[in-house]
Amino acid sequence: MEKTMRIDEIPTPAYVVDEGKLIQNLEILKGVQEWTGCRILLAQKAFSMFSEYPLIGKYLSGTTASGLFEARLGHEEMGKENHIFSPAYREGEIDEIAGICDHVVFNSFSQLRRFREYCQGRTSIGLRVNPECSTQGDLAIYDPCAPGSRLGITFGEFQRELRKDPDVLKNVDGLHFHTLCEQNSDDLETTLDAVERRFGPYLKQMKWLNMGGGHHITREDYDLECLERCIRHMQKTYDVEVYLEPGEAVALNAGYLVTEVLDVVKNGITTLILDTSAACHMPDVLEMPYRPPLFESGKPGEKRYNYRLSSCTCLAGDIIGDYSFDREIQPGDRLYFEDMAIYSMVKNNTFNGMALPSIWVMKPEEETLRGECRLVRAFGYEDFKGRLS
Repeated sequence: MEKTMRIDEIPTPAYVVDEGKLIQNLEILKGVQEWTGCRILLAQKAFSMFSEYPLIGKYLSGTTASGLFEARLGHEEMGKENHIFSPAYREGEIDEIAGICDHVVFNSFSQLRRFREYCQGRTSIGLRVNPECSTQGDLAIYDPCAPGSRLGITFGEFQRELRKDPDVLKNVDGLHFHTLCEQNSDDLETTLDAVERRFGPYLKQMKWLNMGGGHHITREDYDLECLERCIRHMQKTYDVEVYLEPGEAVALNAGYLVTEVLDVVKNGITTLILDTSAACHMPDVLEMPYRPPLFESGKPGEKRYNYRLSSCTCLAGDIIGDYSFDREIQPGDRLYFEDMAIYSMVKNNTFNGMALPSIWVMKPEEETLRGECRLVRAFGYEDFKGRLS
């Protein structure tokens, strides 16, 4: 029998995916496919909640993976187009990858030469290129075009390889680039200009072009008309099938992390100790870093009561951020972090023996945080122990 509860009743910590918002995002992405004829894939590195793959598969063309396990997940749980890119493949995995993936994208000519024979006649072969066009400002950690990047083949390297072996592109069907991170379509337009200037002549030999991920297509201010113009331009100019593989856009703003306040500590700053953790349950807070949105809260000083939100781990820097509230917060109160479907479940860990948050789905509901929730998966001690030896 399914276990269902209201969101204010479920055990914490818990991830809750808002199925109504997920469907809204998927409708937008489906519209882009229908208007342009492009194909959109779910980048599983951002959102791998495979219990939702049957729903996602009704809207999108398939999945894309960063390694064998993600490729297997997409193959088994969605069963539509299945693509993969990895900076390098293992000898012992490439045969299985070629057997379950429709597109295999290589990061270098050396990998292409080493593994081409496994793929020919079984899957479509692609190469990732680096257009050397940075549009991300200061986010160097997420910039595949940063100086010295290991991701993608530069134009200079492309030309050197062709001079050595004019037939090196034989059986290569497509080019792939991925340069964006949470960006609008004007940055895609800038990037495409660089791609065309450098790789345009080679695109004319290709069957497909994969524009990668980082497209924030479902964000309110996203310029869909510019995106459609970009897609149609590449289709018309080079006669290629165009792929996009967003991850965040699929589940953007479609999830919550529900947590309970365990204690209040005062030492110059008033800190709320939560039963969740930035380090364990939302690592991007520390890696990017960024301050996650929190339901019914404000920036520091914006509202009457100000708090620093932290965790019950022993890591001194396990701090989520500073927030303000209209009311005083007490132990036992619940807080709802927003936009927690993406890069949360896929990156969490059990440092300090922290429990993994349970996973729930909230039924579509017009009122925010009022839908009935269905338990998808709960975790316990054995999940912690099973990762150790």
